[in-house]
Amino acid sequence: MGKYEALFEDEDNIFGGTPKSKFWDISRQASDEIVADEFDKVLERIAAMEMILAEHYDDEVLESKIKQITFEKSAEIEHHKKGLYIEITGEIVCRLDS
Repeated sequence: MGKYEALFEDEDNIFGGTPKSKFWDISRQASDEIVADEFDKVLERIAAMEMILAEHYDDEVLESKIKQITFEKSAEIEHHKKGLYIEITGEIVCRLDS
């Protein structure tokens, strides 16, 4: 998990809600420019990862592998997703004062 994990160690803490719900709460309060910039960073990472994977797999095989791992490791993926929500939320919060 990212560097902001301690903020969301459990879903019933003082911040209330899940990492996903807190991300959306904070993103609605932040400026559109900050949120758009952070979203662009996420898409940039996804694009880079897809390019790396495309060097080894064609689109059909890649989609099959994504479906397979999503099914087989759903709990781990959900855990990682929470970490990403926390990380992106932290990045937005850090930029609110700037």
